[in-house]
Parts: sequence; C-alpha cells; structure tokens
Amino acid sequence: MKNVALITGSYGGLGTCFVNIHGQKGGDMILVGRSQNKLDAQAKEATAKYHVEIHTIAVDLSKPEAAQIIYDTCQNKDWLPDIIINNAGFGGQGDFARERTMDQDLSMIAVNVETPTRILKLFLKDMIQRGSGRVLNVSSTAAVMPGPLQAVYYATKAYMTSFSNALWRELKDTGVTVTTLMPRTMSTGFANAGGLGDTALFAKATSPMPVAKAGYEGMEKGELNVTAGLVGAQKIFLPLSPMMPKKMLMNNVYDMQLRGSAKK
Repeated sequence: MKNVALITGSYGGLGTCFVNIHGQKGGDMILVGRSQNKLDAQAKEATAKYHVEIHTIAVDLSKPEAAQIIYDTCQNKDWLPDIIINNAGFGGQGDFARERTMDQDLSMIAVNVETPTRILKLFLKDMIQRGSGRVLNVSSTAAVMPGPLQAVYYATKAYMTSFSNALWRELKDTGVTVTTLMPRTMSTGFANAGGLGDTALFAKATSPMPVAKAGYEGMEKGELNVTAGLVGAQKIFLPLSPMMPKKMLMNNVYDMQLRGSAKK
C-alpha cells in the first residue's frame, strides 16, 4: 500500500469528500465506520473509480476498545497509515439537564474526544519512529465559544482544537504534523442526525467539498488550524466572537439553535 490514509467516519458527508480527494491523488485507504455494508459499498465504488487499494474496519467508535481494535487490525495486516483523518463525530441539540440523555452525551464524548485521542496515542509513536506522518483532526468553529443547547458538542470541539494544537507543537521537528480543521455549518447529514435541521444555525450551511479540500491541503502543508466554510456575516462574526461579552455571545448562540429558528 502507498500513501495510506486512515479515515474515520468515511461514509459521512465530509468523510466521503476526504475519500474522493485522497483517491484522486492515487492514495490507498483504510476506511473506518460502524456499518460494514456501507464501508463495503464505499470501498467498492472508490476502488473502481480511483483504482486504489482500500481496506475497511467496521467498529463502533463509541466503544472504549474501538481505537485498540483499529490499531491491532492495522498492525496484524501490516497496514501502515501515512495519514490519519479523525473525521468521525456527531452533535445533538437539546437542553443538557432536561432533554439530553446520559447515553447520548457520553457517546458523543467517546466518539468526538476519547476515541480520536486513543487513536493518536497508539499511532503517533509509529509515525514518530518512521519520521513522517500527517494528521488531520476535524474540529469545528464551535470550539471558540460555549454552545448552549449543544453544550457537550461545543465542549468536545474545544477539547479537540486545544489537544491538536498542543500536539502540533510537541511534534515539531519529528516529521509528523497535526492540523485542525475548523469548519462552519455544512450541508451534510450532521444537522438532521443531531436535530438541528430546523435551526438558524444551519440555515446557510455550505457544501462540504470546499471545506474538505481546504482541510486536506492544510494538512499536506502541516498548517496549525484551517478555518473553512464561513459565509456572509460569519466571516466577520467568528473572529470577533472571543471579544464579545460572554453573556451576549451565549444568548446569540442559544437563539440560533432553537428548533424553528430558521423560519423566523
């Protein structure tokens, strides 16, 4: 296998874009997701289209053993990822104390935080030993602010950005880089799966392909952070958000995430 990319959440909207981008470059892939049927269908299509070697690992990324299964499978099969794209993740709208269940939020923490952390704990040592490797961690512009009605999701993305940035510095001069992709809202299945399709937050969602390209190209260059997908007033609002009064900012985010707010 050559120029191997391990991509989690490969058959989602953004994940599919990463598969197509890497396939167009002639790179082989290890696709990771929960559904073996969806992985098989994606692998078959991408193999026929790009004539690359593709393997799959079906695993539930919310389980604590998921990362070890991925790593052990790669070790046993002698699959050596040159690139790791931690793309899998999900959100979910609702009041933390009164609407969201324990399982919903703990599963989100597992997929968005615990499993990508475990994956890098296992794979980074091998990359460092080889003296080369690229990591792209998919975070979100949600990382720069609190997110009432998506309290846990926003917090997981704050973790991912902080964690990734710290690794970027720790890995300096090793030949391994960690890039953080921070997209704004995109027109993927994410919104409907998280109950956000009818919110103002997703009213002007952007296409995922330009976002994926920006992230992939930033990863190739070893950039620290790549912010992508901003439209209209978002380009002004996001850089200013850390300077806004915190209570005003949270009120604004809260209002944008109310169901039905897209119609107002």
